[in-house]
Amino acid sequence: MFHEHRDIIAKLKQENPRFHKLFDTHNELDQKIAQLEKDFSNQFEIEKLKKEKLKVKDEVHNMIIEYNNAN
Repeated sequence: MFHEHRDIIAKLKQENPRFHKLFDTHNELDQKIAQLEKDFSNQFEIEKLKKEKLKVKDEVHNMIIEYNNAN
């Protein structure tokens, strides 16, 4: 996720506990979705998790943009 912002992500993960938690949450959701899809689980649950993951991704992206604009 956001490979072009690798340096900023590393700094934010060290400096901002909220960012670190969101970033980890995104990765956890990604893994959970992948496992549910592999197991052919409930599509409604998968879609719910995908929406949650997208919301987290948007928040992470906004934090990256704010950091980038401030520095």
